[in-house]
Amino acid sequence: MDAFYVSVELARRPELRGLPVVVGGTAGRGVVSAASYEARRYGVHSAMSSAIARRMCPDAIFIPPDMSKYLEVSRQLHEIFETFTPLVEQISVDEAFMDVTGARSLLGSAQEIAWALRERVLAETSLTCSVGIAPNKFLAKLASEHAKPRASADGVAPGYQVYEVLPGHEIEFLHPLNVQALWGVGPATLAKLEALSIRTVGDVAALDVAIICAAVGESHGRHLHALSRALDDRDVEPERHAKSIGHEETFAADITTHEELRVQLVRLCDAVARRTRASGVAAGTLMLKVKFSSFESVTRSTSPSMPLTTGPSMVAALEPLLASLDYSQGVRLLGVHAQKLSEETGRTPRLFDDGEESVEDIEEQWVPASRAVDSIVDKFGAGVIGPASAMNTRRPGESPFGPNTENDG
Repeated sequence: MDAFYVSVELARRPELRGLPVVVGGTAGRGVVSAASYEARRYGVHSAMSSAIARRMCPDAIFIPPDMSKYLEVSRQLHEIFETFTPLVEQISVDEAFMDVTGARSLLGSAQEIAWALRERVLAETSLTCSVGIAPNKFLAKLASEHAKPRASADGVAPGYQVYEVLPGHEIEFLHPLNVQALWGVGPATLAKLEALSIRTVGDVAALDVAIICAAVGESHGRHLHALSRALDDRDVEPERHAKSIGHEETFAADITTHEELRVQLVRLCDAVARRTRASGVAAGTLMLKVKFSSFESVTRSTSPSMPLTTGPSMVAALEPLLASLDYSQGVRLLGVHAQKLSEETGRTPRLFDDGEESVEDIEEQWVPASRAVDSIVDKFGAGVIGPASAMNTRRPGESPFGPNTENDG
């Protein structure tokens, strides 16, 4: 999708079309989630500090993120995709792979399918998308980026909209690209490759694989070398099971007391637990992430003897980890992640009580109440019920890109 979050907002507020619009948090620690192409002309881009974005584009119009709406539109898009092929692999809220090999006899060439897809998406959602076509997933992803609109000082160009890398022309398309086009080339890997005078994908392909492996490691080196030769044999996987479910929040002001942090821990655990139950899974491991005012990050994990699905049991498991940390300098971010997910199963009541309430005891006690809460939320919507200590704070996921005002918790 093209500037997805912004595009969804512009569909609701068409009077802002053609203006520099940014979706993201607006307080000092806010982060840009998405920027319209008009804003990108000034150098504004996603993951940029909102404060920097304001300096670069003083006339930018900031809109707080509405994740529930974006997820709703994402589901609508997925339904449209599946009318073309059942082989749809969603890789993010606004991006998917589609294998149309078997659809061509009915719907025409890949180019015809791509243009028809764009027309359907535009007609049903008022949004635009850029489609890349190629013999494999890696090249299709790059082709979709090549098809996108382009923002420059001279204006916004619509781009190709649909771009196809034809069989036999893979190397011609791939090798001139910057080496960062390869999946897995982040800042650390880039520095190692630049030390070898590698600048383009073609430079990687030209080197012996042993040299690449010596620089970045055996597995990573072979992965990059294969991609540099346009080799990617992964299938489109229609069902992708979540490996982790989590929420992280950046606070407008540093938190320095356990009482305040516990309130945030409660609401994060409640949100994560609700998502695990909605997915029919349980958390075998819980990870706590804390980022301090110095930007130092620490993570702590625990694996209870019983997989967890309820907020109170997750709080009970993570609170000792939180209490063990020295957060006197101030905490700017707190995160909770459910990992080692397994299918949720029924609980077997305990026959004996050892006198102390454990995490597992709390889990068993809260399963019925949690299911009742889920029923209420399904019927009346999020926000009508939740942990008492967290009812006056923002729900996790409402603004994952930073707070919108200095008083927004």
